Amino acid sequence: EEERIAWQRLVRVLGHELNNSLAPIKSVAGSLENLLRRDPLPTDWHEDARSGLNVIATRADALSRFMEAYARLARLPPPLKEQMDIGEVVNRAANLETRLPVQRQGGSAISIHADAGQVEQALINLLHNAAEASLPTRGAVAIGWKEVEEGVEIFVRDEGEGIMNPTNLFVPFFTTKPGGSGIGLALSRQIAEAHGGTLTLANRVGAPGAEALLRLPR
Repeated sequence: EEERIAWQRLVRVLGHELNNSLAPIKSVAGSLENLLRRDPLPTDWHEDARSGLNVIATRADALSRFMEAYARLARLPPPLKEQMDIGEVVNRAANLETRLPVQRQGGSAISIHADAGQVEQALINLLHNAAEASLPTRGAVAIGWKEVEEGVEIFVRDEGEGIMNPTNLFVPFFTTKPGGSGIGLALSRQIAEAHGGTLTLANRVGAPGAEALLRLPR
């Protein structure tokens, strides 16, 4: 039942996003067709045509980006697992977030059997989300890890306003951010689960913001 509901939700989101691009394209194309049928053409028809074609190009580009995001989520390859150093991967991901300083709270040296590229991508997504949350409040972002019985636990903390709608956190293509693709958290969880791990995100207790916990086995 939960799987059926998840698929229904995904289909609704897909339909909504497709309609958001196709409806204005159809409307503008119809308006341009009516414009070009007029005889004589209005003196400003070039400007109207240029404006209409710009709308079509913009919506087509948005639809293309959406489909590329869908393809990335749907075609995640199986992880190519090798021994990887957690500290190295964490530092590489942290170096790529340039909008604010990322505080690093490293733990002991730990190596696990994992796909370093995929784990790094998951951390990049989590740090991106954390920065998006902390920038409006001028809060901090921190990343670190610790050894746990089953492997390693990597945390990413922000000092934003916290999670307002936890229900849709990991729903593919759900986003409240202008221009957001809505695949970052869904892809990160998919990477975690492909490694036999987990990804959770919750509001912090006794501190502002949220905390993502990525747990990976050895």
